[in-house]
Parts: sequence; structure tokens; C-alpha cells
Amino acid sequence: MQSSSTLVTVVLTALLLLAAQVGKAQEHHQSESAEQHAQVKEPAGFDPGHFIFDHIVDHYSWHILTYNGHHISVPLPIIAFTSSGLKVFMSHHLTHGQTYKGLAIPEQGTYEGELVEVNSQGELTPAKLDLSITKNVFAIFFCSGLMIWVFLSVAKQYNRKPEEAPKGLQSFLEPLILFVRDDIARNSIGEKHYERFTPFLLTIFFFILLNNLLGLVPLFPGGANVTGNITVTMSLALFTFMMTTISGNKNYWLHIFNPKGIPWWLKLPLPLIPFIELVSVIIKPFVLMVRLFANITAGHIIVLGFFSLIFIFGNMTPIAGYAVAPFSLIFTIFMSVLELLVAFIQAYVFTILSAIYFGMAVDEGH
Repeated sequence: MQSSSTLVTVVLTALLLLAAQVGKAQEHHQSESAEQHAQVKEPAGFDPGHFIFDHIVDHYSWHILTYNGHHISVPLPIIAFTSSGLKVFMSHHLTHGQTYKGLAIPEQGTYEGELVEVNSQGELTPAKLDLSITKNVFAIFFCSGLMIWVFLSVAKQYNRKPEEAPKGLQSFLEPLILFVRDDIARNSIGEKHYERFTPFLLTIFFFILLNNLLGLVPLFPGGANVTGNITVTMSLALFTFMMTTISGNKNYWLHIFNPKGIPWWLKLPLPLIPFIELVSVIIKPFVLMVRLFANITAGHIIVLGFFSLIFIFGNMTPIAGYAVAPFSLIFTIFMSVLELLVAFIQAYVFTILSAIYFGMAVDEGH
């Protein structure tokens, strides 16, 4: 079991991940005319594509439920640096495409769902720097706070009663921590170096696992698609890439630029093998990013797709909607259980691949 200092390191690393996500800016586009700022017309029938993607993309507010045609949402802070200075207010001022303090969130067009500035001519331009607390950012805050509370509570229990058998939360976390330390870090990195990488591996394992599980909970503060956001998975993959690059020893870089046992004509004058090895170094974090993003997003889309069948058939005739509802709910429950399994598998896969990369970086060679 890791000491309390190691556990504190784990949660501090989680805060670094949080800072990387909060600091990202929205994508920039070219300006568009005021005609593109028109309101979205209500669709004639149920739109499954809009329903599915509206639930998996990020938002500036947290939708709770719809009652009698009214959307009940939790507003989140809008924090943006604009051409006229810093603007801070709650997102409920921007519902239904409204403009407030020169800012708006268009409901259609090029800037759909993004925070933009609206000038006196009605032209739209992206905010210079968007640091708003969106749904995913709030979920990361919540997850990080929960991790801090859990790990510090468990660490205090071990410090108070080090000789007693683990109880409650301790008994649940200890096998997972030992699994990451012994079966992932030690086996993949080696006895000599595994301890300095274990805090990071524990952090990404529990960070991914907890967000995967919270994403399956349909009630606030669950339901956010954090690990199905390409920016979040990219941030995690970049952390692994940077640690691998910084930790790489002489043998690691020699294997890339001057691998042994390769004919000289494949290394000089045309460095074909070193080029392939260097490309593989860049591809590894890209694969980590896409694998986690694709698996989590695909699971949410499939679940929402099965659920949408009720409304699709119900638009044809109410009888068809009632008839397909039991089968749709059965498949939805089955996929939800499967997603629960995927939540653990994807946390394990991301962690063990990171550990393998670290092991390659610190390999002493033969």
C-alpha cells in the first residue's frame, strides 16, 4: 500500500490534469454575419441525431430535465476575455441565443454552441480567451475534489490504524492500488524504476475510471462525457508523452536514432528506420487519445441510439412506440452494463500502455 505522501502526490497530479483542461481555449473560426445568429426552428418530429449529440457534447450549462416544454438547467460561470475586457456572469443570461454583455452562444451556424462576441453590426467573432466553467470542466472539478477527499481519507485511516485490516472504502481501494502498483507498474517498468512512476499511473487510472463511472450516472453531477471529450483524452495522452520523453535514457534514444542490428544503408544516408521509429513515438500518444475517446463516445452513442428507438417508432404511431419500448429498454440496460465493464477496461488499458511506454523509456538495455 502506498504511503500517505504518495497518495497526496496522486491527488496533486490530478489537479495538474485539471489545470490543463481548464486552461484550454475554444476553437477559433472566421467571423460570420448576423443572419447566421437566427434561432433554431423546432423540428417537425423527433431528431435522433440532435438528441444523441446534444447529450455527448460539452455545454455552458448542465441540463437536468425538460418539464412541460421548459428546460431546467444548472447555470455555470461564463469567464471570457473579450475585446472590451473581462466578462464574468452566469450562463443563464445566454439561453435561447440571447446576447448579454456583448456575448452570445449561437444555436446554429458556424459558431453553434460556442461563446462569441457580437458587435454593433451584429457580426460574430470568437471570444479572445474562453475560460468558462463548462459542463465537462465542472465535472473535472467534481472528480478531482472527490479523489482528494477519498485518498486523503484513506491515507488518514492507514496512519491512524496501520496494523488493522482495511475496512469500508479502504477494502475497496487497496486491491485496486496494489493491482496498479504490482501488476501494472512493477511488471511493465521494472523493479528499479517503477516507484517514481506509480503516483502518476494511479492518478490516471482513478481519474479515468471515476469519470467513466460518473458518465454512466444520468443524474447531476453525473452524466458528463468527460473521457469522451477529445481534449481531455489529448491532455492525458500528452502527460504520458511528456513523461516518456523526459524520462527517456540513452538506450531509449539510441534505439530510436541508431538501432542495433539494422543494416547501415537503412540508417545512412537515408534514415528510413530512425524516421519510422520517430514517427512511432508521436503515434503512441495519438493512439492513447483516440482509443479512450472512441470507446467511451461509441458506448454513449449506442445507448442513446437504443433509447431513441422508442421516440422514433412513437412518432410513427403511439402503439409502435409502446411495442418497441420494452425491447429498447432491455438493450439499453444491457449496453449500460457493458459500458460499466468498458469503464474499467479502458482505465486499465490506458494505464498499462502508459506503463509500457515508461518501461521502454528507462530500459537499461542488454
